[in-house]
Amino acid sequence: MQHRIVVLGAGYTGASAAGRLAKRLHREDVAITLVNAEPDFVERVRMHQLAVGQDLAPRPFDEMFEGTGVALKQGKVTAVDVDGRTVTVAAPEGAGQGADEVLPYDTLVYALGSAWNDQGVPGTAEYAHEVAGRPGALRLRERLAGLAAGESVVVVGGGLTGLEAVTEIAETRPDLDVALAVRGGFGDWLSPKGGGHLRKTFDRLGITVHEHAAVTAVEADRVTTADGTSIPAAVTVWTTGFAVHPIARATTLEVSGTGQIVVDRTMRSVSHPDVYAVGDAALAMGPGDKPLRMSCASGVFTAWQAVDAIAARLTGGKVPTVPVRYFNQCISLGRKDGLIQFVTADDRAVRWALTGRLAAFYKELVCKGAAWMVAHPMVMGARRRVVREAVVAEASPVRTAA
Repeated sequence: MQHRIVVLGAGYTGASAAGRLAKRLHREDVAITLVNAEPDFVERVRMHQLAVGQDLAPRPFDEMFEGTGVALKQGKVTAVDVDGRTVTVAAPEGAGQGADEVLPYDTLVYALGSAWNDQGVPGTAEYAHEVAGRPGALRLRERLAGLAAGESVVVVGGGLTGLEAVTEIAETRPDLDVALAVRGGFGDWLSPKGGGHLRKTFDRLGITVHEHAAVTAVEADRVTTADGTSIPAAVTVWTTGFAVHPIARATTLEVSGTGQIVVDRTMRSVSHPDVYAVGDAALAMGPGDKPLRMSCASGVFTAWQAVDAIAARLTGGKVPTVPVRYFNQCISLGRKDGLIQFVTADDRAVRWALTGRLAAFYKELVCKGAAWMVAHPMVMGARRRVVREAVVAEASPVRTAA
């Protein structure tokens, strides 16, 4: 009987996990099912490009996983029963009622990821736009296309997503009044060289920066900051962080206060050994025992760790530990400018930074490389056979802390 592995979510981490599992394990021994709501791979790191009108190359999953043995199941995950080891998947729209399917599993890889986080700020859910996913980016695209010259756009949030979104908008639509509102200092986590280049770029693009301006309310035509300042905004783009998918919190899995699944160093749930969490869905510790930030940079490494641990446990091998560390933060500042801030293993800026066109080229290579690796997982050695005794141990219903 085949060992059933179900992977939930096909972003960078889930798709990487499914492809790597297919490369690690013998096809006769495992049945790998990848569940995702959309039929093609979404390059989440390019949503700011989509929002300003650029078209992205389609990457259909049926082509990406052709010949790998990975079975694709399109639908929305509506429930996970980690004690009964089943997943409920709602059929895509148009498939008719009563078409929900229950998928049993022996090993679950949970990679449902995250979405935008409105932080509970009044008016955000009603009036703000987001670029955390394709539907939101397309809605923003339509709204931006309808703006007349001189109208105002405010991007809230000074992290990587906010910086990329606001510079892309300003570069594409120089006729608009574009501003950025940040809670703290502008680019204050960067090195002096990185921060200096950021300010120079914003000056060149004509972007107004509101520092130490925590937004406390969003309205249809403005945002209000904690000190009562009103900033005009025909369009507000909200980029103040991410919130994980709520399904994990509804299960008996041990989760953190943020709803992330608590895992050990192999990305295995500390409460349910047959569940592995990867990417944004996992509360995983990195160098210095600091939680890994929600990002593609750390997510793919967690997927590799989980897959290699699953493969080793099923085949009776030694469980490896994949080093998870940071090297740089890659920020696009429009299509012809960029900033590569080099960092320590635990993600603190060092003095070295790459800027300008070379940095833009570097970032583009990183984006293309990430998408390429999802479709072409690189694994040393041949597929390994599953050991029956290992399968029995992996499928054991006994719940033990890691």
